[in-house]
Amino acid sequence: MQYLRSLVFIVQMYLVMAVMTVCLFPFALIGGRNVAVMICRTYCHWIRFTARWLVGLRTEVRGTVPDGDVLVCAKHQSFMDILIIYSALPKGKFIMKRELAYMPFLGWFAWAIGCIPVNRGKGGAAVKAMLKAAKKGQEKGGQLVIFPQGTRVAPGDTKPYKVGAGALYSTLKTAAVPVAVNVGLFWPKHAILRKPGLAVIEFLPAIEPGLKVDAFMAEIETQIETRSNMLMAEAGMPIVAELDPKG
Repeated sequence: MQYLRSLVFIVQMYLVMAVMTVCLFPFALIGGRNVAVMICRTYCHWIRFTARWLVGLRTEVRGTVPDGDVLVCAKHQSFMDILIIYSALPKGKFIMKRELAYMPFLGWFAWAIGCIPVNRGKGGAAVKAMLKAAKKGQEKGGQLVIFPQGTRVAPGDTKPYKVGAGALYSTLKTAAVPVAVNVGLFWPKHAILRKPGLAVIEFLPAIEPGLKVDAFMAEIETQIETRSNMLMAEAGMPIVAELDPKG
């Protein structure tokens, strides 16, 4: 039964995305970024509501949500953590894979809210292009979200933190807010089943500008991994509390 509920949830999630995009994207084009952000946040809240209603997956945002122009460095375990984070931020935008920018519906609104596509296969050239675009986008303000590991990482797995987050922190000279999550326990990567429970994302205390890149990278990795492990242990995966944040 949970599998069937999950399937219904997933189908309506993408169906609503398509309908909202077709019907409301013209308003985003006319009204600009603020209208696009409002539409995207409405969609995210809808998914959070239907997740609770259809599959018993409750969601919670902890910590102080930043409302100024900051860099948000988040753990990434599933599509759901993106939705929860965006529903909480007043004016968010993402560093995202370039491929996603060309997707129907999702790519349209990614462009409208000011997301920055990155070609991950280009190495140093991609980082330079990202920094240039982020610096230019700073004029429009908002919360720029980056996933420092560069991809989804399943609970219990480890992947290195990439220097792109540190380069943004150094270039933009702005505070950075780490975000811990446990969402992957309930919304597994490459799976249909959505599990009931409490999915949490937690905004941690801001790291003020001024640290060296190496020190900053060590700080966000320690904070994000330590707190994410605690959230996952709280949700019933105690083994992650014993993991070394450094991998």
